[in-house]
Amino acid sequence: EALTRCSAVATAARTARDAAAAAGFRGTVAGTRKTTPGRFRLVEKYGLLVGGVDTHRYSLSSMVMLKDNHIDACGGSIATAVARAKPLCGFSMKIEVECRSEADAVEACEAGAHVVMLDNFAPGTAGPAAQRLKARFPHVILEISGGINASNVAEFVRGAPDIDVVSMGSLTQGVPSVDISMKIEK
Repeated sequence: EALTRCSAVATAARTARDAAAAAGFRGTVAGTRKTTPGRFRLVEKYGLLVGGVDTHRYSLSSMVMLKDNHIDACGGSIATAVARAKPLCGFSMKIEVECRSEADAVEACEAGAHVVMLDNFAPGTAGPAAQRLKARFPHVILEISGGINASNVAEFVRGAPDIDVVSMGSLTQGVPSVDISMKIEK
């Protein structure tokens, strides 16, 4: 089962990477942390690498990711959420903020986030937003995610050179295992 699962993830990853490259994308294609829990997480992460994409975070401890619930718990203030996270992660751990709008992304950049995820932006809107953000905050890594897969990635990345990372949960979620069998010849 490990081989069939790993092969499926690697195939999906390579397909997505090739589709992004064919659209002129020069950044990083990545999976997400959303993998099968337990023993298959490592298998799926390895499949992503074999397929030629980045693994993103291995687990929750790999990077601080502030999502909508964290921000809402801080009164809706991205700046407050980032300020509260900074002392907990020290100098070596990055802070990523999931942003629902360009205004959220500006607030995250101003607060000192290292990575800003433009989440669930429509095709054609993430690229222009990334261009404006990169002009003001050239040091911030800009990631897009949400509803992106191998069949539509080109719509998101074509003509969008300021997007650094495109992450896709579809590379590990719902990918059917490859059917592999071994026959012994007589």
